[in-house]
Amino acid sequence: MGSVLSILLCEKGIATRMWGYDVEQLAQIEQWRENRKFLAGYRLPEALTFESRDDRAMAGAELVISAVPCQYMRRVWNRLARHIPDHVPLVSVAAGSENDTLLRPTQLIADVLGEERPLAALSGPTIADELARRLPATACVAADDEAFARKVQYTVTCPWLRVYTNTDLVGVELAGAMKNVIAIAAGIIDGVGAGDNAKAALLARGLAEITRLGLSMGAREPTFAGLTGLGDLVTTCISPKGRNRSLGERIGRGRTVAEALQATASVVEGVSTCKSVVALAARHRVEMPITHAVYEVLFEGKPVPSAIEDLMSRRPKPE
Repeated sequence: MGSVLSILLCEKGIATRMWGYDVEQLAQIEQWRENRKFLAGYRLPEALTFESRDDRAMAGAELVISAVPCQYMRRVWNRLARHIPDHVPLVSVAAGSENDTLLRPTQLIADVLGEERPLAALSGPTIADELARRLPATACVAADDEAFARKVQYTVTCPWLRVYTNTDLVGVELAGAMKNVIAIAAGIIDGVGAGDNAKAALLARGLAEITRLGLSMGAREPTFAGLTGLGDLVTTCISPKGRNRSLGERIGRGRTVAEALQATASVVEGVSTCKSVVALAARHRVEMPITHAVYEVLFEGKPVPSAIEDLMSRRPKPE
């Protein structure tokens, strides 16, 4: 997403600078004009500049976009904290939560940088490869400050990306995190060949438990029927390019969790997020049987057939 948004912003004539924690990798991206590890085949604009030095990365910035995976976010922002200009707004495109603290991305950033800057989350059904191909897509920018959300909306909207605003920052970030866990389950369904009926049921009941937890944490119900809820869930669960769904499919086809992770080139946020969601569900006393089943498969070695059987044999009840 960091690379895609760099392309988008440069095409809009907005001066854009890319920083990366790995100096050697950043130098390769600059040399190749391509992020071959995460977005191979798409040339980065000549207008995009690169900066490896921490103290120069955000000098003069009017907006910072954080595309750091959630479990690495605290380490990166602790490193950069003294170099970000005061009060410069920040937009997170990460999906997940920190395992130790259970903080959402914008909460985590505020914890490191302080509360004095506007924060927003950009989320929705936005597969990077499709965005890079300029296929039509939509997303949602959420912020407590509606005026700031509108500014970000204006900044990132382009002919192939339509952006909506939302003031339910809690709901948007929670939905973006939890759908990755359900996507792992969707991949498992594909891997074992359980069929379309099973997958449809998974999406419907998965959205139900995502919504239950979100409401218990202060989110608004309409958010979960929108782009960052149902929209992102559907995309993540059906796309062959989705990292979480693909990991689940490998597990469903008989690979161990370790083998499935090793076969994945980038971070699979749903694995670490699953731990956080189970902990949040326990804290808020919310029943999340699908998420718990994924947790048992990932971390307790439960066989996939047993997990499916247990879900199907739960006590009958009203929908």
